[in-house]
Amino acid sequence: MPILTTHLLQDVIDIAQQAGEHLRRFYQRSVAVQIKEDNTPVTEADLFVSQFLTEKLTALTPQIPILSEENCHIPLAERQAWQSYWLIDPLDGTQQFINRTDQFAVLISLVKNHQPVLGVIHAPMSGCTYYAMQGFGAYKHHDGQHLKLTFRDIDPDSALRIAVGSASAAEKVRSILNKNLAYEFHICGSSGLKSTLVADGVCDCYIRLGCTGEWDTAAAEILLAEMGGIIFDLNYQPLTYNKRESFVNPNFVMGITQDFPWDKIFHSD
Repeated sequence: MPILTTHLLQDVIDIAQQAGEHLRRFYQRSVAVQIKEDNTPVTEADLFVSQFLTEKLTALTPQIPILSEENCHIPLAERQAWQSYWLIDPLDGTQQFINRTDQFAVLISLVKNHQPVLGVIHAPMSGCTYYAMQGFGAYKHHDGQHLKLTFRDIDPDSALRIAVGSASAAEKVRSILNKNLAYEFHICGSSGLKSTLVADGVCDCYIRLGCTGEWDTAAAEILLAEMGGIIFDLNYQPLTYNKRESFVNPNFVMGITQDFPWDKIFHSD
């Protein structure tokens, strides 16, 4: 396990931003698209950047294995022996990339003993980079400025602001919410970018009903943890990393604070 240092963190930020430049170049032209076994799209940009990140992170920490969304056919029996590993999503928001919405990101996290301890979320089109490390805090880098992201309470007298991926996702989420409370939905592609809406204070939470992978949430997990936030499934249990044969997450909530009666938003009694 590499020692968590600001030097290591900066190296990972640099790698994420370089990956973002590759994505920007691919974005300027048409890219080949294939459909994976799970019926989701993958582009030549996903595959190129996955290889790029794998090579860069291997050079940085040769002893640490790498798990990428585009290279994840590693049996649990082998992965169970990993004390630490890099978990990456080279292009979070592939469909958004294809649809030309600008809403996609590079996600890199370091997982130690099944918990993310370092995370970087880089949005190539806005140039924003969000990063956090255990015990170090959470930050946003934009236009040459590093802004510390800090704890924030939720206003109990205002509508709860919820990040979702689409209008249909908003209706799905609305169906499980307490009908007596007010909600305001913010639609954004890319799971990683929805978590940054929470970190930035645009939204109070991100509710996901539907498939995501462990690589979609790991960087957000440490980012929000360093701000006093929380991620839990709909049974109020934490998400797990590298503990199951499947990488598919359960439905979950990412909230900006632990000090909020989250159970109240799901019950009308």
